[in-house]
Amino acid sequence: MNARDVEPRLLRAFLVVAEELHFTRAAARLYIAQQALSRDVRRLEEALGAALFVRTTRTVELTADGERLLAPARRVLAAYEELSAAFAGPRPLLVDLNTDGPSTARTVLERARELAPDCELMARFESGLTHAAAEVAAGRLDVAFGYVGGLEPALRARLDHVPVRYEPLAVLLPDGHPLAGSGGPVAVGALAGERVYAGAGNPRTLEWTRLARELFEGRGIALAPPAPVAVGKDEFRRVMVKTRNPVLATVDFVDMPGCLKRPLADPLPLSPLSMVWRKGFRHPGLDALRRAAAHLAADRGWLDVPAGSWLPAAALTGLTGGG
Repeated sequence: MNARDVEPRLLRAFLVVAEELHFTRAAARLYIAQQALSRDVRRLEEALGAALFVRTTRTVELTADGERLLAPARRVLAAYEELSAAFAGPRPLLVDLNTDGPSTARTVLERARELAPDCELMARFESGLTHAAAEVAAGRLDVAFGYVGGLEPALRARLDHVPVRYEPLAVLLPDGHPLAGSGGPVAVGALAGERVYAGAGNPRTLEWTRLARELFEGRGIALAPPAPVAVGKDEFRRVMVKTRNPVLATVDFVDMPGCLKRPLADPLPLSPLSMVWRKGFRHPGLDALRRAAAHLAADRGWLDVPAGSWLPAAALTGLTGGG
């Protein structure tokens, strides 16, 4: 052993002896045998190549090297205490909800906070699972929600996931749109001839665009061309009003002034929402999120699939399940 490999236990033994200047009292404070304490002090002296105490039958005194060790030993032990305190409990769990507003993911998060009040579950808003999943895989986020069937296989292979809900889809229609006045669901076929925005051109939301392309195929519905990436409800609404294109959304998507949200039907299109985390990751907050998702799915029928519903091919081949 050398000075670089000194164990905190040896420094703690040294400091207690230095405070007591008595090996018997120091051993009692440390709840160890005096012989073990003496052995630890000798090991420290050997590692440092210096005598730290002068011992006689009646006294114990610090040497000059012992005096020199006091300040750095205290700093080192303080740093170890800080390290121990930092990891005494789980760190905050970073959970991406995609958008800051009502959503299935937010409902799961709020239930998880009830189930695990001692865990800190921090919301983030990364706008799109493609981007958020890459952040999860890199360790910069812990949990995200979205359609995993639309992720690239190489990225999906680095994640674990569980299904949370088959979310009914809706369409956001600008005020004055011919389909906005019905007041009820909009048949998917009624969008034929429309250009519907579904995140085309946004690299953060590739999975959503892929789902929309699959839904629109063969129905005469076109993907709207890329629009400026809008962050926040107000900017999204401004861009939508400017382009006047309908927008594919979920039924829980935030209501916005200047447009109407209508559920889609005939068939009822469903987006498989999963919760994802990186493989091998463990955290009590993740356990709480999984319990919350399972409870809510059971209570609210989130994983029920009504007859005649539409699901993307990935859901039918099992890619949206997980562990």
